Amino acid sequence: MTVMSFPDPRLAKLNGFSVELDEAKQRADIVLQRPPLNVIEMPQRDQIRLVFEALDEDERVRIIVLRAVGEHFSSGGNIKGFLEASPEHVSKLAWNMAAPARCSKPVIAANRGYCFGVGFEISLACDFRIVSETCQYALPEQKLGQIPGSGGSARLQKMVGITRTKDIVMRSKRIPGKQAYEWGVATECVADDKLEAATDALVDELLTFSPIAQRTAKKLLNDTEDSTLAIAIELEGHCYSRLRQSHDFKEGVEAFHAKRPAKFTGT
Repeated sequence: MTVMSFPDPRLAKLNGFSVELDEAKQRADIVLQRPPLNVIEMPQRDQIRLVFEALDEDERVRIIVLRAVGEHFSSGGNIKGFLEASPEHVSKLAWNMAAPARCSKPVIAANRGYCFGVGFEISLACDFRIVSETCQYALPEQKLGQIPGSGGSARLQKMVGITRTKDIVMRSKRIPGKQAYEWGVATECVADDKLEAATDALVDELLTFSPIAQRTAKKLLNDTEDSTLAIAIELEGHCYSRLRQSHDFKEGVEAFHAKRPAKFTGT
């Protein structure tokens, strides 16, 4: 992998993280690098959003991985920074941390150790969460006299329901990786020393699919999460119809009948 740089002057010096590109794998990694706890600072949130937007436009990148160095993904935000930030800046927190969800490409979060506060919230905005058995998810803001402010309680409630979300949010309760998997929060739970291998395997699997079909599926699922069943089915039909005209669908059908691997181009 090579360390990426960006033409945007706001990304000339990254705050507490780096971005690595494996062009052969069409993979970009956003790596939190402020050990031991990888605390996420206020300016870092703005930069992370900008990086996701840049990677979304980069034709070399198919899959994005969000991970961290060390034994903890992130203990959360810089607590003092909340008091120093302006109300206007704080109001952007949820928008910045929703960048993985807005990104059209698949985004994988690799979580181990502490994954608290904003670390949990940005992971919830990703499409896949691979967790190690050491992972602990938590939204501990009640201990500060506050509530989650970057979409955490809202996204979690959609996944596990109001009863479990109240238990987690109102009691600042920690959820181990295995339980997160059983509850449907995590995509997969693996031994700590298998986290990287499991992440790599998911990247390799996702690369076998059509990029345009993946982008369509992600947007459709995100857009219909709050819709009625009738509207969701209607939108699904429109998306299916558009993909029916794609080169990738034609290639997929021909490859199926020829009993060969499909060679998708994303068109």
